[in-house]
Formats: sequence, structure tokens, C-alpha cells
Amino acid sequence: MGNSEEIEKTSTERDGVDRVALDSALLEALDPVATSLRARSTGLPPDQMWAADPVEVSLSVLAAWKVVDEEVKRLTAIAARTAGSYGATYERLGAAWGITRQGARKKWPDAVGKRREGSTLELFGGRAELSWEEAPGGWCWSGRGADGTDDAGRAFPTKEEAAAHAGAFLKEHAG
Repeated sequence: MGNSEEIEKTSTERDGVDRVALDSALLEALDPVATSLRARSTGLPPDQMWAADPVEVSLSVLAAWKVVDEEVKRLTAIAARTAGSYGATYERLGAAWGITRQGARKKWPDAVGKRREGSTLELFGGRAELSWEEAPGGWCWSGRGADGTDDAGRAFPTKEEAAAHAGAFLKEHAG
């Protein structure tokens, strides 16, 4: 067994991850993304879209992985900010990611220690206030729609999620 194989095997055993099952699940999840991108780029019907030059097919799959990679990075940053908002330190974020405290601080500079400043969302003729509340331990919103309806949402893990729910409320009550 070569050195890289030993490292991979050790990593797999240490992580407790069944790589075959993980690969299978990821490839299954990638298929709709790859198919959609390939359909847009070729304009071919679904039954002919993958019957092409192997280089073109491989490049389509690579492009799909790029989309997934960008989304994973975005979701990873949200998870780090969420953990930080609940009190995780850079040391703990780094340990979870397998990097140093300094590496975690560099990777997610806004995850820990930022003031949780509220903001106002004005959409569809209505208004919602976003705020961090310690008691439920999350982002909350309260708002009034353009039609005069009042409502509130509590304990969302991220400010973005609270804003999305507040925005949906304001849209629903645009009057």
C-alpha cells in the first residue's frame, strides 16, 4: 500500500466514514445538478444529452461539482457562524474542521465574537425588525405587513434565516 493510500485509509478509519456509501450518495445528489447544467449547455433532449464525447461529458460533471463545491462552502460558513452564534470558539470550530484555531479564524473571520446587531427589513410595503435574543438563543423577527397584520418568528439559527422568514411574511401580507 502506498503512502497516500495509507493516509486515506487512516483518515477513513479515523472519521468513521464509509467512503463507498458517501461517494454513492454524493454522486446520486450530483446527478440532477449535472443533468440540468448539461441540458442548458447542450440543448439536447435528455435521452441524447449524455451520449457525447467523453471529454464533454466529463467537463459537464466537473462543472456540476464546481456548483456543489461553492454551495458546500456557503453552507459551511453558515454552519460556522451558527456555531459561533451559540458560543463556539475558534478553537472548537477548528477542532471540528480538523484545523488550528488560527486556521478557523482565517477561514471564517466573522463566525465568532461579532456583535449581533439587529436590522430592519422593509419589503412589500411592510416592515420587520430582526434581533438576537439570548432567551430563546437565536435570531427573532417581529413585523407588520402592509395589510396591518402583525406576526413574529423566534429562535432561528442565523440572521439570514430569520430575514427569509420575515420576508416571506411581508410578501404574504403585502395587502
